[in-house]
Amino acid sequence: MSLQPFHLAIPVNDLAKARSFYSDLLGFEEGRSSDHWVDYNFFGHQLVIHLDPNHKGVMVANAVDGKEVPVPHFGVVLEWDAFDTFADRIRQKGIDFIIEPYLRFEGLAGEQKTLFFKDPSANALEFKSFKHISSLFAT
Repeated sequence: MSLQPFHLAIPVNDLAKARSFYSDLLGFEEGRSSDHWVDYNFFGHQLVIHLDPNHKGVMVANAVDGKEVPVPHFGVVLEWDAFDTFADRIRQKGIDFIIEPYLRFEGLAGEQKTLFFKDPSANALEFKSFKHISSLFAT
């Protein structure tokens, strides 16, 4: 079976701010929308932001590789060089990283580049890349 795009719907507490973040700062192509939701092409997947004025966002973190990783979080596994291009582009746009781009688990199974940041509604996003995609589920 071929890999199909995923669909993820997340809450945002201010649709205008979230729309500006995902469209202008991250540069994702907008699809359908209404006055209370917007969908995006999220690296070929469907991400939908839904208005929830009461949404508070991420409140918990777990230690991973000596860093405080926000829970929950979501994102995409990018190709090795695409990760650097994406990280550089959003850094130039002034993104405020929770965890700056770095190489995690260097020399170990699952070696990966990773970075974390939050959207204006405090939803945490992680983007990562594996030098060898075969190590995605390595133990």
